[in-house]
Amino acid sequence: MLSKCCSSSIPTVYFKRQLSFPPNPFHRTYSSLPLTQLTAKMPISMATHFTDPHSTHSFYSNALKVLAKMGFLPQGKQLHAHMIKFGFYNVLSLQNQILNVYIRCKEFSDAQRLFGDMRVRNVVSWNTVICGVVDCSSNNRLNLYLGFSYFRRMLLEIVRPDDITFNGLFRACIELDDFVISRQLHCFIVKVGFDMNSFVGSALVKLYATCGFVEDARRAFDGILSRDLVLWNVMVSCYVSNCLAKEAFEVFNLMQLKGVKGDEFTFSSLTSLCGTLGSCDLGKQVHGLILRNSFDLDVQVASALIHMYSKSESINDARKAFDGMAIRNVVSWNTMVVGYGWHGDGKEAMQLLRELLEAGFYPDELTLTSILSSCGNLSATSEVMQAHACTIKLGFEVFLSISNALINAYSKCGTILGAYQCFSSVLEPDLVTWTSIVCAYAFHGLTKEATKLFDKMLSYGIWPDPIIFLGVFSACNHGGLVKKGLHYFNLMTSYYQIVPDSEHYACLIDLLGRFGLLDEAFNVLTSMPMEPGSNTLGAFIGACKVHKNLGLAKWAAEKLFALEPNNPVNYTLMSNLYASERLWHDVARVRKMMRDRCNSKVPGYSWIEIAGNVHTFVSSDKSHPQALEVYVILGTLLRLMKVDNHIFNVNTTSDSILDDCALKFPG
Repeated sequence: MLSKCCSSSIPTVYFKRQLSFPPNPFHRTYSSLPLTQLTAKMPISMATHFTDPHSTHSFYSNALKVLAKMGFLPQGKQLHAHMIKFGFYNVLSLQNQILNVYIRCKEFSDAQRLFGDMRVRNVVSWNTVICGVVDCSSNNRLNLYLGFSYFRRMLLEIVRPDDITFNGLFRACIELDDFVISRQLHCFIVKVGFDMNSFVGSALVKLYATCGFVEDARRAFDGILSRDLVLWNVMVSCYVSNCLAKEAFEVFNLMQLKGVKGDEFTFSSLTSLCGTLGSCDLGKQVHGLILRNSFDLDVQVASALIHMYSKSESINDARKAFDGMAIRNVVSWNTMVVGYGWHGDGKEAMQLLRELLEAGFYPDELTLTSILSSCGNLSATSEVMQAHACTIKLGFEVFLSISNALINAYSKCGTILGAYQCFSSVLEPDLVTWTSIVCAYAFHGLTKEATKLFDKMLSYGIWPDPIIFLGVFSACNHGGLVKKGLHYFNLMTSYYQIVPDSEHYACLIDLLGRFGLLDEAFNVLTSMPMEPGSNTLGAFIGACKVHKNLGLAKWAAEKLFALEPNNPVNYTLMSNLYASERLWHDVARVRKMMRDRCNSKVPGYSWIEIAGNVHTFVSSDKSHPQALEVYVILGTLLRLMKVDNHIFNVNTTSDSILDDCALKFPG
């Protein structure tokens, strides 16, 4: 019976009467039951109790629809056998539905056998096979091409395709990313006169948009005279997905002039485009249109507004849009939480998570990873631990993305033991998990542990990627392991055939330069397959500063200033180098260049969490209420460091900082 594959979790689906027929006691008994009760109480053999053929046909038809939707293959085969036994097998409409059951359950061999045995095949039969194979074979290129094989057979049997046929074939083209077949199919559509069909045109425009052929998509769009809202939305979405703001709004304006009113999908697409561009001003104009067209109460549109304001670094406007929502779903909650995550507002994200749970919603994987990331970036240990407890309570600790986020969060909070415990709890760590723990140990300067874990990962046969090698190189830099770092670099390029990028070369230059191998570092810098970038030049200048090679530093600085003339960090780097050599005239010259070329320098800041409160500091900060005590303790620490000779340049660095402390709070 059907009840064998049913459970209480199956959504309620009702069998509906499609035809009018005299009342039947059996039909009256079961027709109003939901699926969960119907399948538990009605045996398939009940079809024999229907005295009217229309009733029996209706029963079979509705049952097959449910079985296809729920994916109940054993019950589908049982019903198929029952239909053969009682003479309903040759009814074409029922044959098409049985075919749909087999295909939806991915029983392709039985579907092909049934299709081959059908005496009559209409366009619905062919569409069922073609669209079914395409929809159920997204990861199987062979089956996708099989859809085109059926299409050729369909034409040979002189069955005229319809818009549903072409729509399914276009979906296959998108999955295959086969431009040649796409062009051939487009030509055939023009030949048979379907190019003017709005439904087919929407699929064609979507195909070209997905493949990145925007001009072809626009030509197909312009060739359709009768355009419905779906087609307009597809064209707008085409420009949005390719970040072509001007063209997207031109199509939207043309749509308005034609008297076509946009829907929630239209405004969501335009809002998403503004978020991608980071244009808050443009987003506010779209927001005004949304209010004018009364779409501000739509959950989908409001969520898109939250996303747009968050991406545009206007988190307060995002919160206003969120607070103004009359109805919220889990997507809107998650969007706001993720927005706080992007801005590093870990505490606000945690508070919103509490409100989300109190409102009866549950976070998803993306929500929790975003919260862990934002709390980790803030080094908010207590919030990370609370989020960790929430993941365990909700059963998300088994997700690899959550485990990876926990490792990174604990590492950034300085709790390397907590990071390793999270790593140890992962039964089957993937490359991202290994990368997270290796980079965590490298971040904390635990070179031996980082390289040991990396070697262990390689022994398990896991193939490394460029990112984990950056973590290993960083560990070697911190530990002064020049030979080991060179060994890993050769391993990456020779054995694993990974082409190093500028970040890898920057690490190698830093590794060589930090330990006095300036000539070797210079050779690497000048022999790279790409032009030196700001990261490689900056690493080289830093090495020159440590080892007092002013000549090479000047050479690199000239290239760096030419490469990034408006970046104040570069001028600060060179100014500090001149200051360490007490070349005050050059310091003044570089500082003047920075003032002339750079608009402003964003000050860096540090923070620390004490008793649940986060304290932030900027350079030369005197605004903190405990600033006096801070500078007194800082001065004491620097004197102790000077006595123990823990500062490289004792005569300049520590003395200047001590003098600075004395000037800020004299006596």
